Amino acid sequence: MKDSSEVGQIGQKILSAARNQLYMSLPYLDAALCGLEFRPGGGVTVSLATDGEGLYYNGAWLADRFLRSGVLTNRAYLHVILHCMFRHLAKKRGRVPELWDLACDAAAESVLDDLDYPCLRETVPPAKRIFYGECRREMPVLTAEGIYRRLLRLNLPEYELAALQRLFLVDDHGLWDPEQQDGKEQSQRQDRQWKALSEKTRTGMETVRAGQAEGGATVLEQVRAAVRDDVDYRAFLRRFAAPREVLAADGDAFDYGFYSYGLRLYGNMPLVEPPETREEKRIEDFVIAIDTSMSTSGDLVRRFLACTYAILRSTGTFTRKVNIRILQCDSQIQSDVPIRDLEDLRDYMEHFQLAGGGATDFRPVFAHVAKLLEAGAFSGLRGLVYFTDGMGVFPKKRTPYETAFVLLGEPPATVAADIPPWAIRLVLPEPERTLEALEDETDPGELPEL
Repeated sequence: MKDSSEVGQIGQKILSAARNQLYMSLPYLDAALCGLEFRPGGGVTVSLATDGEGLYYNGAWLADRFLRSGVLTNRAYLHVILHCMFRHLAKKRGRVPELWDLACDAAAESVLDDLDYPCLRETVPPAKRIFYGECRREMPVLTAEGIYRRLLRLNLPEYELAALQRLFLVDDHGLWDPEQQDGKEQSQRQDRQWKALSEKTRTGMETVRAGQAEGGATVLEQVRAAVRDDVDYRAFLRRFAAPREVLAADGDAFDYGFYSYGLRLYGNMPLVEPPETREEKRIEDFVIAIDTSMSTSGDLVRRFLACTYAILRSTGTFTRKVNIRILQCDSQIQSDVPIRDLEDLRDYMEHFQLAGGGATDFRPVFAHVAKLLEAGAFSGLRGLVYFTDGMGVFPKKRTPYETAFVLLGEPPATVAADIPPWAIRLVLPEPERTLEALEDETDPGELPEL
């Protein structure tokens, strides 16, 4: 029987052979395929594992798998690389571990099953095809984020979840936990490195080499989703602010030359005083609409409203007195709450409850706002933000104010085509991550208790 060092050397040769075969078929993945250092052991008793820097392996497991079929080791190697390219490791924080692990494995396997190369070709079990088909009816690209949201919504019983885990299990995700790494800083550094490698891959695929590969479009779609920049929700909200004159010193308009000259000439008498008013962009008339249909996550909308409240309060875009209407609607208006100041908004958030649960129709909200405008409820309505999953009946006529649909997740292609071209569309492909970033940047005292 060979000693552990010999088994480790055999495992390294198997991985090198797998990397070479993959490079011959997928040359646009050249940088990514070399992105992990081979490291035997690392606490891995079976299969493969990665922490974003090294590829840990069990030589005996690799040898057994290679003897059964070289395709198995090729798929396992690329499976781990895809996890890194799609930045699955860094996105695990704050998610249900077993559901996120399953979603990541399913996303990686969906790409492998679409790549039609001899070095990766394997008979796809019917259960996999059924799962892919069900997911594709809800999302244009099978990303881990989209699959994860679907699994959360389905709330599968344990035996069904275990069956799916066995179906897609390939590698060990035990090293993904950021708490087990050297720290958050190292995790962020690794994520930046893999984002750069993914961007390099995307560039290569979008130029010459992408047309040389069957199934390359599947990889490109996933890579584009992985390197997409995070949405700046704060900047998005500020676009609904209107210029207003406020009582405050305007340092930009203050002339220090005359001020200093007066002090030098008269001792303690400046020639000018700072202007007592200045122009700032403030939110006054505004409408927030909430889709309360069965397909919308109440907890997600509730947290976004809390962050919206905190942003408006902390960024100086909120005037002392406001005229905000918060509407809840599924196929009809369920509630209409006027907000006159920050205390009203805070009280609303602390006692917030979703009302509705039927089908989605966006038109009643716009008809209701039109009646409010006719009745003089707004002096100058700046805009309307509609929190929704995007699946419903949209209005056809352009509104006299800015309208934005904040989509809590990537919508199916058919839904995206239905959104009116005159409306602003803000897609939050990873609403949980956007929320985490907002909550991390916000003073806890600014967030209302939900």
